[in-house]
Amino acid sequence: MRIGIDVRLWAQTGVGRYIRNLVLNLQKIDNKNEYIVFVRSEDISDIRSQISGSRWKVVETNIKWHSLVEQLEFPKILNKEKLDLVHFPYFSVPIFYNKPFVVTIHDLIMHHYPTGKASTLPFPFYKAKRIGYNKVINHAVKKSKKVIVPLNAVKDDLIKSLKVPGDKIVVTYEGVDEKIFNSKFLISNSKIENYGKYFLYVGNAYPHKNLDMLTEAFRVFEKNNNDVKLLLVGKDDFFYKRLEKNIKENSIIFLHNISDEELSSLYKNSIALISVSLMEGFGLPAIEAVSNDCLVMLSDIPSFREVLGDGVIYLNPTNPNDIAQRMEKVLKNGRKYYSAQMLRAKLRLKLFSWEKMASETLEIYNSI
Repeated sequence: MRIGIDVRLWAQTGVGRYIRNLVLNLQKIDNKNEYIVFVRSEDISDIRSQISGSRWKVVETNIKWHSLVEQLEFPKILNKEKLDLVHFPYFSVPIFYNKPFVVTIHDLIMHHYPTGKASTLPFPFYKAKRIGYNKVINHAVKKSKKVIVPLNAVKDDLIKSLKVPGDKIVVTYEGVDEKIFNSKFLISNSKIENYGKYFLYVGNAYPHKNLDMLTEAFRVFEKNNNDVKLLLVGKDDFFYKRLEKNIKENSIIFLHNISDEELSSLYKNSIALISVSLMEGFGLPAIEAVSNDCLVMLSDIPSFREVLGDGVIYLNPTNPNDIAQRMEKVLKNGRKYYSAQMLRAKLRLKLFSWEKMASETLEIYNSI
């Protein structure tokens, strides 16, 4: 088959990590099909340095996702390649593309958080884009041959919220990057000493991540523990800038543009990773943290329960006092106290492999 993969989000976090691992592992395991990857110009050199061979073709596609141009022009570029199948690894599928495709839906967070609070757009423009989102995602799940999701929790949500037939949805668990899993890199001692004792958050600052609640809980915790810091690691975007404007405490530190190796060291040296997210599609930072022998504290939500079972400390994400009390208990007891729990979390990592994900995705391609 000639299979197209939309990799325009190659350099992004989250979905980008999924795309990179899908492509690189397909290159290892599939010696039958041809692949055409659709790439933004700024990513071409990186992609060409990592994939090679006559079965892989790179097509420059400078079209922004979530745009009108994507809807109107991207189908023309796809049709030129005479593809048997296209994989859209994100919900943003052109509604005018009418040939066979599969789509990966990572979560329905945008579906459940419809307020303009999560957008940088003025409300009338946000409203118009919201209508577009509903049309695009409903088209994607309805017209696709298969819908790929990272968890059964997301599958259940698709069935309930968008009425997608259960037999159309395939769950493929994700994995942990080798750079993070096997990193021997350590941040210089002076940097670690500057941070001292700290709780760590890794991820974006979108409203569903509930960082206002996390910082509120940290203020409660800090009243009795003023020698501990909270490190927030993420991309320096509109949402982080907005959060930083409201933070006055020197004990809350923002870190941007962190390499995978540095991130590994931050996990290893933290008191614990903490997330009070209201909803997640998979939660890669949690399993990255576990792979680095980091204690993990998470919201008590279905996706986290499915990924890590009883191997982590669960929090009530709507109660700052509950969060603060559990942080105090973890600080007081130390990691050794939770060693059995951490071991159970570590054993869960056997479920997650990027190569296994790519192999299961290839089975989906071949079945179609």
